[in-house]
Amino acid sequence: MTLRRRSKKMLQQVHSEPLSAWRRIQLEGVSRKYKTPRILDSKIMLNDYEGPIRQIVITDLGHEDPTFLLTNQMNRSARKLIQRYAQRMIIENNIADGIDFFHMDALSSTVAMKVNLDLQLTLMASSLYRLLASKLGNRYHKAKSRHIFRDFINATATLVITQKAIIVRFQKRACNPFLIAADYENLDVPVPWLQGKRLQFAFG
Repeated sequence: MTLRRRSKKMLQQVHSEPLSAWRRIQLEGVSRKYKTPRILDSKIMLNDYEGPIRQIVITDLGHEDPTFLLTNQMNRSARKLIQRYAQRMIIENNIADGIDFFHMDALSSTVAMKVNLDLQLTLMASSLYRLLASKLGNRYHKAKSRHIFRDFINATATLVITQKAIIVRFQKRACNPFLIAADYENLDVPVPWLQGKRLQFAFG
């Protein structure tokens, strides 16, 4: 199962199909806004491929152009195939995010132990970014790590250390309201390895 590269000729053929050739399906178990796409399910022949192959053209997925899905699974329902591919895309996007932002394809050493440590730290960092995204919610729920880093992590702050607390004072930024809405303004967490001092955030 894979996606087919679109061409102008393919798009012209699809747009020339009558409305009666399309049918609407209901996706389940997929967390997305567009759960009722329209599909055009057919068997086609491709160059350098022996025998027919199934092509499912999908529209109303939030993209300007339709998506062309190819598969050799002739009997499985189109709904299940599309749901399966959507789940696979989530995994592929997470891997792509790890490579793009955390440089998982360029670890610092070829020594096995060091690579394992680098990978473990990378996975921990990725998980922390996803945790932050889930707490921020709204448009950041599915944001990539680079986007979260740019809006929240790559910031300037003043550190104030008292006898009982460590206060991080962030400068005034457009994204601060998202942190306040996520209740980070009321954060009050003791840090055991810093003599129990309490970590607090303040926003300008």
